[in-house]
Amino acid sequence: MKEQMQTKEMVEKETDRQMRIILKGAAEVVGEEELRMKVERSIRENRPLNVKLGLDPSAPDIHLGHAVVLRKLKQIQDLGHQIKIIIGDFTGRIGDPTGKSKGRKALSDKQVMENAVTYQEQIFRILDREKTAVYYNGEWLELLRFEEVLQLASTITVARMLERDDFKKRFTGNVPIGLHEFFYPLMQAYDSVAIDADLELGGTDQTFNILMGRSLQKTMGKEPQAALFMPILEGLDGVEKMSKSLGNHIGIQEDAKVMFKKVMEVPDDLIIRYFELATDELPEKIDLIREELADGKNPRDVKLELAKIVTCLYHGAEEEKRAEEFYREAFGRKATPEEVPLLDIPIECNTFKDIMGIIASAGYAAGTGELRRLVSQGGVRKNGEKITGTDEPIADGDILKIGKKLFLKLHKAV
Repeated sequence: MKEQMQTKEMVEKETDRQMRIILKGAAEVVGEEELRMKVERSIRENRPLNVKLGLDPSAPDIHLGHAVVLRKLKQIQDLGHQIKIIIGDFTGRIGDPTGKSKGRKALSDKQVMENAVTYQEQIFRILDREKTAVYYNGEWLELLRFEEVLQLASTITVARMLERDDFKKRFTGNVPIGLHEFFYPLMQAYDSVAIDADLELGGTDQTFNILMGRSLQKTMGKEPQAALFMPILEGLDGVEKMSKSLGNHIGIQEDAKVMFKKVMEVPDDLIIRYFELATDELPEKIDLIREELADGKNPRDVKLELAKIVTCLYHGAEEEKRAEEFYREAFGRKATPEEVPLLDIPIECNTFKDIMGIIASAGYAAGTGELRRLVSQGGVRKNGEKITGTDEPIADGDILKIGKKLFLKLHKAV
């Protein structure tokens, strides 16, 4: 009896631990008690949960904002649960309603498969490839007979579909909605039925689709999945959501030195949020960091730790160390560092104006307008001297300092 009590207590303790890790940083969870029961059962029976993430194969360059959900999946994966990635090859051919004034353009089979490869290259910088199952939803959606499709459509009303924000806006604004678009969330929901999902993750902008999966599972006599929604991560401006187009992003494939420098620019009031959403640190560690900040620890020292952790996650310890040394030399001693990121430019580029678009496209500036402003304010230097105009000549090997912290070495490609 005593041994049974100890076992019960151990299961409860492990359930508490896992739930705290799973819920860390989450914006909302639907079916929390059900999720707790699922976790407890998985521990007792030594059977991992099926945890689903659906990916739209539009192949974005993933930044830390996109990676919020993937980092949460990694934490759940480390707890021993089974991650199941569903790549929407079939739904991608329909086009996802985007929340904008019209539906997203459908992709060709070739585009879908090319994008799917790109996606996997990036997500496996976060998830363990050996412990992740990847499916294409065409595996089951293409097999549905028309009669089954009609039965699937009968599980939801048009009124319910029009509760989705983008459909509602387009309907009230007299913007056409294709009947096929209603099938996108329905088919995404069917994915949860096909893989017997216990838990589905997504951003807060995916609420309708994910909850539809939960509803469809109930309708089809299956145990409904819990739903975990992760918040949108603000960018380096501290206001807008992280976005490459806004120039406030940190890309997961960016050079380690650039990543380290950008993390050091995170606003002080977002330090804890970045620890919660952009790292795999345990809740206990984050509580300690929160207490240290409250007790007056210099935010810059805490950000230094954050930069080390984030850079190491995507580049490894060796690259992180080099990035830290680069940062300390470049921005601590106010000197030009020995190692400077190379910027490849066409051989025909001869003035700063010629390379402004290249600098912006590489993510080193929000746009050419920002670079013009920096030049006019004396914020761009070439080999230590201020550039006075955009017609400033440039040559192979020149060292540019843009703003207070960014160094680039020009390399003319032959």
